[in-house]
Amino acid sequence: MSAVRANRAYELIVAREGRGPAFLAPPERVDRVEVVEIDSGEVVLFWDLPPREARRLARALREDMGRLEAGDFLAAWRAAQE
Repeated sequence: MSAVRANRAYELIVAREGRGPAFLAPPERVDRVEVVEIDSGEVVLFWDLPPREARRLARALREDMGRLEAGDFLAAWRAAQE
């Protein structure tokens, strides 16, 4: 059985509280970053963060999703979430 890349097993969703870009966002804005399992539709990881942090996190998640296998990705980011 071959390993599945994280970007084939999970979907990254970034929900912005406002319409503007992160660098123009008011300080009270909070964006949500979610990693959703494609097969089940279940949210496996999530963060509520200020816009700039959410943007950086989403970029790091996308990079890891492209290079790591699904199990390794989830283990690494679950550890980082705690």
